[in-house]
Amino acid sequence: MCGQPGGDTAVDVIAVTSGKGGVGKTSVAVNLAVSLARQGREVVIFDADLGLSNVDIALGLKPKHDISDVLSGARSLDEILVEGPSGIRLVPASSGVSSMTRLSVQERAGLIRAFGELKVPVDTLIVDTAAGIDGSVLTFSSACEMVIVVVCDEPTSITDAYALIKVLHRECGVKQFQVLANMVEHESQGRQIYAKLDRVADRFLDVHLGYLGAIPRDGYLRRALQQQSAVVERYPHSDASRALEHVASRIGVDVFATQGGGGLGFFVERLAHPGTRVAEA
Repeated sequence: MCGQPGGDTAVDVIAVTSGKGGVGKTSVAVNLAVSLARQGREVVIFDADLGLSNVDIALGLKPKHDISDVLSGARSLDEILVEGPSGIRLVPASSGVSSMTRLSVQERAGLIRAFGELKVPVDTLIVDTAAGIDGSVLTFSSACEMVIVVVCDEPTSITDAYALIKVLHRECGVKQFQVLANMVEHESQGRQIYAKLDRVADRFLDVHLGYLGAIPRDGYLRRALQQQSAVVERYPHSDASRALEHVASRIGVDVFATQGGGGLGFFVERLAHPGTRVAEA
């Protein structure tokens, strides 16, 4: 269920994932997408929770078509894109269609072809995966050059985040992860969460965990969610917005500069060739 490396199209491809639901993964993905767009990037966000669409709801969007229309051949990927805040474009998932979580070989080929033929300008693709460790999470996460694991300060969140990292490493060969602590009371709490994961990963796994930052628990973020808006656009001066903007800046300047990657061709090729991922240098 994993992927192998491919081409070198100049697109940064980022998976936002988590070991369990309820940690604010989609909110993080949406706000990072908008933050990066506000910093001048051409951003496409792919709702890769194929049977339970969430991104369109989080942004108050109402797509006329979704990824199921692409897989059936009725529409191209460009035709289903929906424009969101700050000019981001969304590839919407289906809602309540269980078969979307079990793609056939033909449907997988259609998805690969669709991304390979994408015509809109894009320099950043954010893949909002489902939560957990099922096949689609492994497939999409291992196909991305950067994997951001969202975690909060709950025992089950930390345990499940480690389980996800372990499976992605052992089954897919992923060796680099970025940890993002969400809903923290203070910055030091975020570093403590990271330290817990890093200690156990360093002991049992041959991986590198980077600390991407922490997003504070913020009433404005909850308010933005209720208003189906990105907090970085609706309440740009809130604590959560400032933290998210900082994380977005780090992704563009620091993280990709050191981590590198293969771009959109890399993503498409990995989807096309399931197997064990070749470890990064």
